Amino acid sequence: MLVRILLLLAMAAPAAAHEIRPAFLQIREIEPQTYDVLWKTPAQGEMRLALNAILPGECRSLGAQRTTLVSAAVVAHWRAHCEGGLPGLRIAIENLETSLTDVILRFEPLSGSPKTWRVNGAAPYAVIPSQQSMGEVVGTYFHLGVEHILFGFDHLLFVLCLLMLVRNLKRLLVAITAFTLAHSITLAGTTFGWLQLASVPVEASIALSIAFVAAEILRTRDGGHSATQRWPWIASFAFGLLHGFGFAAALREIGLPEDAVPAALLFFNLGVEAGQILFVAGVLTFVFAWRKYGPRLPSWTWRMPPYVAGILASFWFIERTVRIFV
Repeated sequence: MLVRILLLLAMAAPAAAHEIRPAFLQIREIEPQTYDVLWKTPAQGEMRLALNAILPGECRSLGAQRTTLVSAAVVAHWRAHCEGGLPGLRIAIENLETSLTDVILRFEPLSGSPKTWRVNGAAPYAVIPSQQSMGEVVGTYFHLGVEHILFGFDHLLFVLCLLMLVRNLKRLLVAITAFTLAHSITLAGTTFGWLQLASVPVEASIALSIAFVAAEILRTRDGGHSATQRWPWIASFAFGLLHGFGFAAALREIGLPEDAVPAALLFFNLGVEAGQILFVAGVLTFVFAWRKYGPRLPSWTWRMPPYVAGILASFWFIERTVRIFV
């Protein structure tokens, strides 16, 4: 079944995630025609993606570039003077067309609202606009939400374990709704500054939530009683609060346009939900097709998915817990 295949694929996901995480380019105007530039590219160890931000020919660097390695990313920082200013000029991302990742570009002028948009390999450049429409904000953050959940392998693994635990369609829908409601609460609360938790303990707790649900699957399939299976919306709501902090950490890295925070937050969350619905629909479709057309598997194979999920989640938990003390 797809359940088994996806769990095995998830074991390779952390390595692929380094390539898929978006790069981030922030250009902040600190004086007329003078800009502070921050360029953050994903890295694995000291190896970073071979992406370079190329400013227009009208720009010249002011001083040396400073580079540091921070949280699996290489961060370069420099200042530049661009004659006539950047609006209307093109910024290119070298080698983006050969990469799987995207670039989030944030431009903060001295006057006017910050602007944020996405650049991908199909068009590896951006022209700095004088104004940004609400439609561009909506489209950018909706796409980022879909992308984040579809490449957020720990979040997807939790949803997958929930699908395996809850066999009743009505209970499953209620559980997924509770998960959605919960992560929406903490995502909004963190974005507006009402709630705050450190990201590394949150990531470790998310891994622990996956291990817990995997253990519940094994307990119920062996004939044991489980409150989580009887009232899955309680667990999904509680763990959804944790996952919302994880979504908020990703959104915090991307940044929000100051003049459109509610719209950007709403459509990022809608994008997350759209990606989640696509994933659940894909899993259910595959399971249906396998049961109708696929070969019959030995009875013991049902144990493989929760064991693989539990082992993978435990590995993530240990890895992320170690990072707390490093």
